[in-house]
Parts: sequence; C-alpha cells; structure tokens
Amino acid sequence: MQRRLCAAILLLEAIAFGLSTPVLTSVEDVGTTGLWIGLGLTVACLLAAGLLRFAWAYWLGWAVQVAAVAVGFVAPTMFFVGAIFLALWATAYVLGRKIEVERAEWEATGEYPGKPGQVGS
Repeated sequence: MQRRLCAAILLLEAIAFGLSTPVLTSVEDVGTTGLWIGLGLTVACLLAAGLLRFAWAYWLGWAVQVAAVAVGFVAPTMFFVGAIFLALWATAYVLGRKIEVERAEWEATGEYPGKPGQVGS
C-alpha cells in the first residue's frame, strides 16, 4: 500500500512539474535553466515512482521532494508547490507504512476489523 500511495504522489508530481516547465521558461524568465529543472524533476519523479519496489528508492523520493522545494529559489511560487507535494509525500509515506504494519498484524492474528462475529463489529 505504501508503494502505491507514494507512486501516486510521484506521478501527480511529475504531471505538475511537466506542466510547470513552460511556466518556468516563460513567466519566470529563467530560460533553458527552467526547462532543464522542470524536465529533470519530471523524469526524476517518474524514475522514483518506477523504482519504489526497492527500499532505497524511497530515499530517492525524499530527495525529489527536497529538490522540488528548492526550485523555489528559481521561481518563488514553487516553494508553495514543493511544500504541498512534500506534505503529500510525507503523508503517503507514513500512512502507507502504518497500513502495511496493521495489515501484517491482522494477517498474523486472523483478526480483521469489522469481521463478522467479532466484538465491536
């Protein structure tokens, strides 16, 4: 579940950075630097999403989030966008991990919440 949630956030982030690339190059007037930043982050998001089957790829995801916030030094509005995606990534990471731990406990004990015949269902 953690992998799915984090991959979804990275894919949404890739779309956002892909769409923000023209804005970085024209509105913020950073030229080809904005093009490379936008496309680089888009590719980094896609790569990280595809590699999440490996444990180290989550660190890559965190690095992408830091880079996303750092784009704000080039285009100040991106501080806000990067912070939003950082919050979404952290939430997906933490909640996904929590769901996986709880699911493992339920499978180990055979007690599922809401299972018919259990107290409290």
